[in-house]
Amino acid sequence: MKELSKDLNGPNKWTTALFVIYLIALVWILLLKLGVQFSYMENRNTNFIPFNEPIFLTAENMLNALIFVPPGIYAGVLFSRWIFGKKLCFLFLLSFLVEGLQYILRIGAFDVTDLITNTLGGLIGLLVFSGLEKVCQNRIRAQKFINILAVPATALLILILVLLKMNLLPVRYQ
Repeated sequence: MKELSKDLNGPNKWTTALFVIYLIALVWILLLKLGVQFSYMENRNTNFIPFNEPIFLTAENMLNALIFVPPGIYAGVLFSRWIFGKKLCFLFLLSFLVEGLQYILRIGAFDVTDLITNTLGGLIGLLVFSGLEKVCQNRIRAQKFINILAVPATALLILILVLLKMNLLPVRYQ
């Protein structure tokens, strides 16, 4: 048991640090809107009808799912003692918190479609880590692999966000 604790200590520190950095980036993107005042921020409407648009697979829905894949992977790694349903509930509550804060802070609308697509992205992340764990045939190896991929991905995410904030990318988000 002491051996397992020793093996998980280093990777868990890295994984926890990467998860915290990702959560900070998520807050900056979803709640602070990259520090930019968008025209739709005064829209405090709520949408309780899921997928009420004629097109189900919109770019917004896909991005909402995609942005919650990493929290799903991190939940799979960090909350290994939790049953699958508890991890999924955590991801749902994280999404609910983001949607609720957008409404309360007057920076967006509460949208049940976003809640569903965010949670779906988290579910995909959980399944990705579960599959990776099976392929690696070892939880620690799978976690180390995730950490190796997450370090450059996190650095790239931060670089893109900083360049976007400084208007140094050929993309307009305002």
